[in-house]
Amino acid sequence: MLKRFSISLEEELLARFDTYIENRGYSNRSEAIRDLIRKTQVSEEWEKDSEVVGVVTLVFNHHKSQLQEKITELQHNYHNLITSTTHVHMDHHNCLEVTIVKGKASTVQELAAQLMALRGVKDGNLTMSSTGGHLT
Repeated sequence: MLKRFSISLEEELLARFDTYIENRGYSNRSEAIRDLIRKTQVSEEWEKDSEVVGVVTLVFNHHKSQLQEKITELQHNYHNLITSTTHVHMDHHNCLEVTIVKGKASTVQELAAQLMALRGVKDGNLTMSSTGGHLT
């Protein structure tokens, strides 16, 4: 069931929020506010070290000496977190590796940080989302 409430904002803040809504393609303010509230709740779960799912994305030079072995070793060290890994050859020198993970937020972040810090990794990113049942 939807509940209505009103809020008061300074004119400049509301204008910036409307620009945010337009840039992201929201159909109305209510939907944007719902998403922002959900994102805040998910962030709070991460801070509480709740169970999360995530994707670790790496772009790296596969010619870098022993880099693939180091990636694999880290993945084996955290095998209990890893659900799936996909390796894509981007070109002659570069690979994309996507690893789907599930576990405590701090441990997922720890694994991602170690992978992204490896010498030869050109780009890395961690995207996490909550598995909590409170989000609708």
